Amino acid sequence: MTVDELTSHIQGLFSSDFTLSSLIVGGELAELKKHTSGHCYFTLLGKESRIACAIFKREAGRIPQWPKNGDAVLVEGRVDLYAARGVYQLYARRIVPVGAGAVDRARQELKERLTREGLFAQELKRSIPRYPTRVALVTSPTGAAVKDVLRVAGRRYPACPLVIVPALVQGADAPEDIVRALSQAALLPALDCVLLVRGGGGREDLVPFDDERVIRAVRSSPVPVVSGVGHEVDVTLCDLAADLRAATPSAAAEMVFPDQEELRLRLGSAAARLKAAASTRLNEAEKRLSRAEETLTLRISRQLGAAREAIASRLLRFEAAVRLAIARGESALASMAASLQALSPLAVLARGFVTCERDGKRLRSVRELAAEDEVALSFSDGVARARVTGTTGKEKDYPQITQMDAD
Repeated sequence: MTVDELTSHIQGLFSSDFTLSSLIVGGELAELKKHTSGHCYFTLLGKESRIACAIFKREAGRIPQWPKNGDAVLVEGRVDLYAARGVYQLYARRIVPVGAGAVDRARQELKERLTREGLFAQELKRSIPRYPTRVALVTSPTGAAVKDVLRVAGRRYPACPLVIVPALVQGADAPEDIVRALSQAALLPALDCVLLVRGGGGREDLVPFDDERVIRAVRSSPVPVVSGVGHEVDVTLCDLAADLRAATPSAAAEMVFPDQEELRLRLGSAAARLKAAASTRLNEAEKRLSRAEETLTLRISRQLGAAREAIASRLLRFEAAVRLAIARGESALASMAASLQALSPLAVLARGFVTCERDGKRLRSVRELAAEDEVALSFSDGVARARVTGTTGKEKDYPQITQMDAD
């Protein structure tokens, strides 16, 4: 038999042993080494013996807080042969500190480290939408917590869709499953916040919510996270990282979902206040309009009065001007008429003068007449026809005019 054949035979014995395939071993942690690959190696000490242990990267990443060398621990895993060195060792899946003191110390150390890192800082907290349009619920789909949240949501704000994202909330696989559920919830469209809840239980049941992976997932969520884990006296590190912490799942739901009855009352009150304000403003507007109307009427009345007075004054001045113009025209016309009258031949005739015409031509000199000429003598009241019998002038005698007939 060769070395390889012997080694293979021994490995078969380990594999076929049911006890060695899954067991929990208690001891003292020693020689803990964390490799850059993510694998961890340590030794588990008994009173008179020891066993080499290894835990691979995947399982090592699930341990929320590593115990220290010298701590009493329980290691869950399987025993197998490490053929390359010819030694057997314990391949661990989980490491749990023994005793409440160790667990509390590990939790306190994690809390202090994350506090220094700023993960619990108050300024990182985000406000929860007052009227959410969609909420994700991360919890066990079969626990009492989901029923409590559904009941509160249905009573207070049934209009808001509630999407349940199932997750383990207890056990060694719970932290990784909660992280997955938070990541899945973040992908939901139009999501306003996430409810992360779990019902009451023992302190050991809430250990997943003190897991560093869960804490970081809560803090890095793109939407606000409201935690409601355990009872009122229970405060997990997840509560400290959440944007809002509630004492119980029901209390968390009441923080997220507004009360529709209260909303109706507030809307009714707001509507009444709005109506009263509108009525008051309308009344004030009507009063201002009435005052403006009165002011405008008075102003227009004053302006119309002033306009009437101005028109009446101008009309009086115009009438006076017209009368004056007419009087002046009449005076001028009378003067012109008098002048014309004075220059009229009829006026001359009226004073006893006579005009003499022959053949329609007015004669201006006695020298234009000859004896026997027939002439027309114009008086102011008529015309007489005459024949010239002779004339008398300063230098010679002229033909005289004899009366013939009168028109």
